Amino acid sequence: MMTTALPSAGRSLKRRPSAAKVRRRAAPYVFVAPFVAIFLAFSVYPLIFTARLSFTNWRGTGAAEWIGLDNYTYLLTSPAFWSSLGNSGVLWLLIVPIQIALAVVVAVLLNSAKLRMRGMFRVAFIVPFVTPLVAVAQIWVVLFDQQYGAINAVLGIFGLPEIGWLTTSLWSKPTLALLFLWKTTGFIIIIVLSGLQSIDNSLYEAAELDGASRLRQLWSITVPLLMRTIMFAVVLQTLAVFQMFAEPFVVTQGGPYNSTTTAGYYLYNHITRADLGTGAANSFLLVILVMVLSLFFVRLLRAKD
Repeated sequence: MMTTALPSAGRSLKRRPSAAKVRRRAAPYVFVAPFVAIFLAFSVYPLIFTARLSFTNWRGTGAAEWIGLDNYTYLLTSPAFWSSLGNSGVLWLLIVPIQIALAVVVAVLLNSAKLRMRGMFRVAFIVPFVTPLVAVAQIWVVLFDQQYGAINAVLGIFGLPEIGWLTTSLWSKPTLALLFLWKTTGFIIIIVLSGLQSIDNSLYEAAELDGASRLRQLWSITVPLLMRTIMFAVVLQTLAVFQMFAEPFVVTQGGPYNSTTTAGYYLYNHITRADLGTGAANSFLLVILVMVLSLFFVRLLRAKD
């Protein structure tokens, strides 16, 4: 009579993980859960809600009326919308190229071992960035007032005529650009300075042995090796310029003649009129525009890299 061997009890029963192993496996998810919950509540849900709102006509109360692509059609055929984008584009040209060039030059000087009191200069450059923007904008209004401003008072000493810095379309954008440059250039200098400190000094020593001048070293070594840092700074400031709101709001109120109505300030106008559906569509168009510009600059600078 043949008998079959039965599997042992230890092999037939699967070993259950201990409580300690379960806790160890669950620990990362427990630590990440608060961030995920906050991200879903304050980023993902508002984004989805805004996307849906952009296809409706809603004044903040009552039921939202579904109108399809009417908000996008209105904006894309609105001269005011394109004018706001044009104003932001001009401000970008007045700010970002100058700021990047200035930040690279100043960062190179601050990184020099021969410069005395480097720490004091670094703090001095970052102070404008941490100063409240509204306070700086109010100072700008006082400085550039046409009748009582200090800038025109200095021009009068040299016999020069008064300039309507904030009241003429010709000078209002450069005045805003100067405010933005003064406020944020220090932050970009710190970013570029961090990129400079990652460059190996042996490259400069080899260049000196080959007889390269300081200017040649800057152009042939520093700038190419800083290209990724510059790319990051350009994308960051592109976002900031097209979102610019507080500067025109406090200094010029979008004037004169809407010459300083930036894309961010134009978006605010929809909120003041409780036209939330159009405002949501406007915000999505800005997101798409900034994404396209950022990808363009990334590809352009990466090609040079």
